[in-house]
Amino acid sequence: MEQREPVLRVIFYRSENGVEPVREWLKGLRKEDRRTVGEDIKTAQYGWPLGMPLIRRIEKDLWEVKSNITDGIARTFFTVERGTMVLLHGFVKKSQETPPKELQTARRRLRNILGG
Repeated sequence: MEQREPVLRVIFYRSENGVEPVREWLKGLRKEDRRTVGEDIKTAQYGWPLGMPLIRRIEKDLWEVKSNITDGIARTFFTVERGTMVLLHGFVKKSQETPPKELQTARRRLRNILGG
């Protein structure tokens, strides 16, 4: 069977001080939840562009991967820049509404990448 190539390369957003917040967030999840989030990101990486229920566009240049995990729904915000999926921010959503603080974090990191 032929091995497919990924459509997107995946990298973690890195802050100015070298921290990769999504990698750190993932390390804090249960092992099975890390695996679920990783598989969902891989599905996006190989199948891009995808839509609901896995991927939802939030706004221009900002999407989220939705992963069903033990404690609720994990959200991983990302952008796609020149064939690369940049993982910007992750959190576990506990309510219907996306907390404004979580969205602001993703937007701030997106601006850092886009130079705005």
